[in-house]
Amino acid sequence: MDPTHDRAPAVTNELDNDDYPAFSMGRAAASLGVTPAFLRSLDDTGLVVPQRSGGGHRRYSRNQLRLVARVRELVDSGTAVDAACRIVHLEDQLAEARSRIPST
Repeated sequence: MDPTHDRAPAVTNELDNDDYPAFSMGRAAASLGVTPAFLRSLDDTGLVVPQRSGGGHRRYSRNQLRLVARVRELVDSGTAVDAACRIVHLEDQLAEARSRIPST
């Protein structure tokens, strides 16, 4: 008898998924050292659009928190929020384009 047939299929934990919206606005703001207003301003720019819970509350993923951290770094160094969002967006586009170029 093959023992692998007796095993239950592996269950993927949603919290292991970097795109899973696990963080409330309050928790996201506290962990990044920003205000909820800062997070809302990024939602307004369209760079970080959180998912909404059934009750309409914003929920953020780890990937979104990484974007917020990058924007905050630029803002802390004197860059305007809109410009920081544009810079992060362009950096991501450039990285994606570079990843498509075959290495020689």
